Amino acid sequence: MKARSPRFRTVMPRRAALGLALLLGLNAVSAPALARDTKPAKVRELHVVTSGGFTAAFHALAAKYERDTGVHIVAEHGPSMGDTPQAIPNRLARHEDADVVILARSGLDKLADQGLVAKGTEVDLGLSKIAMAVKAGAPAPDISTPDALRSTLVNAKSVAWSDSASGVYIQSTMLDRLGVTDQVRPKGRMIPATPVGQIVATGQAEIGFQQLSELKTVKGIRIVGLIPDSLQKVTPFSAGVVAWSPRQAEARALIAYLSSPKAYPIIRDSGLEPASQKAKP
Repeated sequence: MKARSPRFRTVMPRRAALGLALLLGLNAVSAPALARDTKPAKVRELHVVTSGGFTAAFHALAAKYERDTGVHIVAEHGPSMGDTPQAIPNRLARHEDADVVILARSGLDKLADQGLVAKGTEVDLGLSKIAMAVKAGAPAPDISTPDALRSTLVNAKSVAWSDSASGVYIQSTMLDRLGVTDQVRPKGRMIPATPVGQIVATGQAEIGFQQLSELKTVKGIRIVGLIPDSLQKVTPFSAGVVAWSPRQAEARALIAYLSSPKAYPIIRDSGLEPASQKAKP
């Protein structure tokens, strides 16, 4: 009978076998953990409510901030004051979800006094001036002096101003200083929510007054210019951290960026003067 060839079997030493089993087991366990660790981090997000005067500047700055930091900005809008539901004080009174608010400084101070904005977080961002506009194609009335502005107001068929900081000043102070309250108030309208420029552009008012930065964003109007310096009302637009924000550090970082020299060119382009530095001519 032919002899069988011997069979050879590789025998792994016991210690090596145990080591391999342990290694395979660890790999099986760690693979899901590794997959979890490599998932994209949750997108960071900040909710900001800004009033009209700083809106144009904010949108441009927010886009740059998102690119530079990866923080996603969710922006909403509302006037600094007034009775509309969109007004920032009314939003905070309802404890809406927000991290940062940007509005006229007088309004921000009231919110801080009420405990709705964290004390010590308030920072001025831009200084805003009031301008006058007429419908595109209409002649530009003279408003270069108080007397010229008085004449323009008296002769206008209809006048509009906002229900925010600039309009409150015009209605309660400027008309009185010019001595034309009785002539102008009956044909004047305080406009809630809608930009005054849109009221002028659609022919609902012959002339309109609002922050220059707000008028600059409206099509179909001609900006005549700023009201005279002796009658001008400079409004600081300021930011603060909402008291109940769960993202206090991130909110402060955004405000620091908005008030930094990096923001000055965009703030100027929007029609405002940077609050931390006098605008260059």
